Amino acid sequence: MRARGRSRGRRRRLAASDRAGPFGTPVKLTDSSPRRHPTVTSYVDQLPATVRSHIQAVLNDFLHAKASAADTDQLPREAARALQDFLDAGGKRLRPLLCVIGWHAAGGKGSPASVVQVASSLEMFHACCLIHDDIMDGSATRRGAPTVHRAFTAHYAHGRSKEAAERMGVSAAILVGDLALSWSDELLHTAGLAPDQLFRVLPLIDVMRTEVMYGQHLDVTATGDATASLERALAIVRFKSAKYTVERPLHIGAALAGAPARTQAALSAYALPVGEAFQLRDDLLGVFGDPAATGKSCLDDLREGKHTALIALALQHADDTDQRLLRNRLGARDLDEKDASLIRRVLIRTGARDRVERMIQARHARARQALAQGAFPPTASRALEDLAHAVTARSA
Repeated sequence: MRARGRSRGRRRRLAASDRAGPFGTPVKLTDSSPRRHPTVTSYVDQLPATVRSHIQAVLNDFLHAKASAADTDQLPREAARALQDFLDAGGKRLRPLLCVIGWHAAGGKGSPASVVQVASSLEMFHACCLIHDDIMDGSATRRGAPTVHRAFTAHYAHGRSKEAAERMGVSAAILVGDLALSWSDELLHTAGLAPDQLFRVLPLIDVMRTEVMYGQHLDVTATGDATASLERALAIVRFKSAKYTVERPLHIGAALAGAPARTQAALSAYALPVGEAFQLRDDLLGVFGDPAATGKSCLDDLREGKHTALIALALQHADDTDQRLLRNRLGARDLDEKDASLIRRVLIRTGARDRVERMIQARHARARQALAQGAFPPTASRALEDLAHAVTARSA
């Protein structure tokens, strides 16, 4: 009851903040003295750092309230703490950032504070996806820290066998991921949205979740069964990453501002190539990246036998010797750095790495062309262009 009461209080505060800037700073959208009161558009130049800090503040407040409520009700506090630790470990906050930019690209109508909370709900849902994804992949680290199931395994190790502790760790992490899913709904429904905003946004949330689950299913069922099918690899890219990471967050933000269909279509023309480039870069980093920068092992994707565009292209162009190496060692749980080094040489020798780089650049160019043809506010276009460069040229 206390948690719901607090949510009602938050809803009242958000509803009263329609004249607040997107991150709480007073602003008049029609102010004739912009030097004294910065306009909403002036925030776009500072979006990456500013949005991340305010998203983090919303999540921190929410999880602190959940931990306090757990104490009061004598429920396990470590669930909220595990989520807090997971979110504190880092992350790009790309989806909430795009949600805010999408809102601005569509005119920035409505309560900015509500937009920030909806954006925060996307990050909470993403936590659910990553926690469960790490379990499916058997990953040991995420963002340079132990994955949630590994952290719980260590937490529950005392007095238990290795197998019992691992089972406990996985079970606890699944439940924490489920809580993140539930709490993402709570953040969304307590954001103080008007009925018409909820009417526009909820179908997009449903579609986003459905698409990423189908994408994950495609990924899981293709893992360990890598083939030369580039089409199959790109289907995984589109549903697991391009739509989920870029297109739908932009759509959700734009829907909050009441965007018409033509604006959503223009955002899609930008989002899909950027999202595909983002995942193609991720695939390269998963094999060639520096673990100190990425926070993940550069052996995991190879040990799991991930079916990526990189691997599909290598299989298309490998000779018989390289084909045997790829088919024998990809997906081997005992794959070591020596094996990985041999596979990397094949990926370079077959031209697969260079082809993926060209695919990334081609998609970046398509996204820039879409921006040039779109009718977005200049500051939103600039933010989207900078973001396209950042996600395609990144090293982490």
